[in-house]
Amino acid sequence: MHPIFKNIKGDRLIWAIVALLAIFSFLPVYSAASNLAYNGVGRGTFSIFFGHIMHLVLGFLIVFIVHKMPYRYFRAISILLLPVVLMLLVLTLMQGSSSSGTNTSRWIQIPVVGMSFQTSTFAFVVLMVYVAHYMSKIKDKVITFKESILPLWMPVFFVLALILPANFSTAAIMFCMVVLLVFIGGYPVRYLAVIIGLGIVALTLFILTAKAFPDAMPNRVDTWMSRVESFSDDAVTEEDYQIEKAKIAIATGGVKGVGPGKSYQKNFLPQSSSDFIFAIIVEEYGLIGGFSVLFLYLALLFRIVIVSQKSDTIFGKLVVLGVGLPIVFQALINMAVAVQLFPVTGQTLPLISSGGTSIWMTCLALGIILSVSAKREEIVNNEQREESPLDILTETI
Repeated sequence: MHPIFKNIKGDRLIWAIVALLAIFSFLPVYSAASNLAYNGVGRGTFSIFFGHIMHLVLGFLIVFIVHKMPYRYFRAISILLLPVVLMLLVLTLMQGSSSSGTNTSRWIQIPVVGMSFQTSTFAFVVLMVYVAHYMSKIKDKVITFKESILPLWMPVFFVLALILPANFSTAAIMFCMVVLLVFIGGYPVRYLAVIIGLGIVALTLFILTAKAFPDAMPNRVDTWMSRVESFSDDAVTEEDYQIEKAKIAIATGGVKGVGPGKSYQKNFLPQSSSDFIFAIIVEEYGLIGGFSVLFLYLALLFRIVIVSQKSDTIFGKLVVLGVGLPIVFQALINMAVAVQLFPVTGQTLPLISSGGTSIWMTCLALGIILSVSAKREEIVNNEQREESPLDILTETI
């Protein structure tokens, strides 16, 4: 095992947190897999569980490969991949397919391997790296709104416009994360206020257009509105079905939970292994298990901020926050939905929920973070080697 650990670079606590989340995911996913197998999703409980393990194995392989790459390469890679992302999003919007019973154009089929791929999650990572690159490039320059429209906001607008019709929650989270990142990067607040205002106007026009021409985007706007209305209305309706079952699961779990694999509500929650897996965790492991998962994500947030602060370059600082904050933000949203603090969004619990694309893109982001951390570690080690014995003696005296 020693050679393996020797080749692992970067923040060790991030590696440990990610490993703990991945290992813990085996228990609730295996428990929820029995319901999926019963409903005909996959060949059986073990096959679904084995698929989740393979997704995680490939995910950790992605982390390992990416964290070995010098993070400065991601500048050019994000520029090269941005047109690819736009083409994939257009193709997905035109030929998107359903997945796991959801009738939304979020996935694109890959015929060679017979699997589906959610392009919006890939676009999320690429866009955040691109924005971090742009903000680091203009850090010491006088920023004007007109000069930033084409290189910064036009790519953001096109990506969001292509994601919005099928996946409002991801588009909204992406917009918030971009605004937060450019704010941290020093973009003038007065320009940000204009961008936020334009975003609200664009969303309003989109909703009005979708209402006027419902055949263009069937059921999407109605779905968003019904979710918001269900969240604000105390009456139990059909739209409240999943959240009500999630609340029952959480209430049943109590402090200690009913025990591993003994969840009852997994038989009624359609997305028990993905969107509402946190409710299953609390039901089986109680508030102790729920708070433990929350603590791990908050610990991950803390280490992400530490890695960002220790980076020697502006791009390193921004790219760590750009790809790292959405992971924790998505986790908090998923947990907030389960306890009805937020409307249903369809966001998964990173590294715990089943689903290949979500796991792989989270691992891609973590690999970038660890690449930045590994570079800082390398610099510190080189400085220690270059320090002569005379310097050490002088410092001691």
